[in-house]
Amino acid sequence: MVVFGGEGDGEMWGWRRPLRAWEEELLEECRLLINGVILQHNISDRWQWDSDYGGGYSVGGAYHHLTTQAEPPDVPLGDLIWHKQVPLKVSIFAWRLLRDRLPTKNHLFRRGIINSEACMCVTGCGMEETTSHLFIHCTTFGSLWHLIRSLIGMSGADPFNINDHFIQFIHSTGHSKARQSFLQLIWLLCVWVVWNERNNRLFNNIQTTVDNLADKVRFHSLWWLQANNANFMYGTQRWWSDPLFCLGLDRPLF
Repeated sequence: MVVFGGEGDGEMWGWRRPLRAWEEELLEECRLLINGVILQHNISDRWQWDSDYGGGYSVGGAYHHLTTQAEPPDVPLGDLIWHKQVPLKVSIFAWRLLRDRLPTKNHLFRRGIINSEACMCVTGCGMEETTSHLFIHCTTFGSLWHLIRSLIGMSGADPFNINDHFIQFIHSTGHSKARQSFLQLIWLLCVWVVWNERNNRLFNNIQTTVDNLADKVRFHSLWWLQANNANFMYGTQRWWSDPLFCLGLDRPLF
């Protein structure tokens, strides 16, 4: 489809009816995944089960692989990743992120998909794109955390490891479950926004300022809360000015 012009405005796509908004989002995710694939004429396409090179895939082998994997230390995934007000695709994305299984450039280089010169961060900061750099320490994307902390009235330093960052952001306040649930939603949303911005810069050559990324966090957090709570009646302006008040959490975090 790319060879025949499908890469441009999607002329090769054909649908029986107009796509809904959520379907367009899924299509965009599919397109981004396809853009990350490099086809080589001298190598045939094939599926490979990495857990057993000799015997190949089996249901028993897959079960053994899933049940013997070690969880990231001290990360209560069942309590933190799966949030009832967060879309499932975002929780699945976070599941991959905390296990360092996203196709970041350093992983693509190790697999021989890209060369070392293509490993640099999309922001132009001059550093290699690793998970911890992209989501925490990049001078561009890392500043999003400072803006979000300022918005919700909290402060703190960023740990080096993404798992530690997740735990600290949610639990460092030591307050009620309602506060922790809100911070959990915000953290999941922030990493989702960063990853989508990274893909837009890499594949679409579209850049968004950090201030606008913070606005996306504000908008989407409001939409998620409204979609799952019919009694949540606050509008955009009130939510932007004081999100903690809207949630009944207007006491200082520290």
